[in-house]
Amino acid sequence: MEMSVIIESVTSLFIIILVGVYGSKRNIITPEVNKALIAILIQIALPFMILSSFTFTYSDTVKSNVINTFYYSIIGYILIIAVSHLMLLPIKNDKKTILHFANVFTNTGYVGFPILNSIYGPEGIIYGSIFNMFFVILLWTYGLMLFRGDSEKNDFRNELKKILTNPSIIAVCIGIIIMVSNIKPPRAILSSINSIGSITGPLSMIIIGVILSNTKIQKYLKDWTLYYGVITKLIIIPGILYFLSLLVGTSKAINTVIIMSAMPAAAMTAILAENFDTEKEYAAVIVSVTTLLSLITVTLLLRIIL
Repeated sequence: MEMSVIIESVTSLFIIILVGVYGSKRNIITPEVNKALIAILIQIALPFMILSSFTFTYSDTVKSNVINTFYYSIIGYILIIAVSHLMLLPIKNDKKTILHFANVFTNTGYVGFPILNSIYGPEGIIYGSIFNMFFVILLWTYGLMLFRGDSEKNDFRNELKKILTNPSIIAVCIGIIIMVSNIKPPRAILSSINSIGSITGPLSMIIIGVILSNTKIQKYLKDWTLYYGVITKLIIIPGILYFLSLLVGTSKAINTVIIMSAMPAAAMTAILAENFDTEKEYAAVIVSVTTLLSLITVTLLLRIIL
């Protein structure tokens, strides 16, 4: 069951990536158009997707697991960041930034949620949404700082202003209010939010396809950091989280964090690399390779932890 879901999700991703490649090769999506697509993705589609992820409800029977997932997600991200920093010490310059970002931020939405749904049903989506909440918060704070570098970290006030006024952070704040207050938006508004947010996944894959269409993949096949980064991302980090989980005992909450950490690199790895002009081709290759190889690694992981 899980294997078929993984294959279906990954195959879908690559088909959409090929659409982006086709659009670029046919000059339908020019560099200028691609920049506009990135702006639409970051400024409009993604904030709406974030809002939609907060509009869930849960019964009292899963309330304790929701609370546990909250704490385990925080611990999980701390461990992922720490392990990633240690593992990437041999790598320097911008490639280290790309690999670290890819390790921390995984494809929770387009691959992670379908897998959780196949394992735990709608309950799994709720736990995944808790993990995804921290993904969003960290993405638009810690993630942006990784790409902006030290030059902008020095201006704390300016940095803080950019973070707080980011559309995605505003969406997170509104989403938390909706979740905590148990507000139920009118059906028409909820439908609109979900519809706009649903274009985030396909749009991000099309953008990656455009980037890949102009990438000479062959030159990266001789780059040892590619293989080292993929092994760290898909095997070492999830493996460490799994073995640590044995010390406290397995549960749906813990398994959710482990499964989400094992997902391939998030599409935002390539999107932000393109946006900040930082090893954008390398980032697109990392996203594509981890997505393809996750067919094997995620399947093996599920066989072990379930």
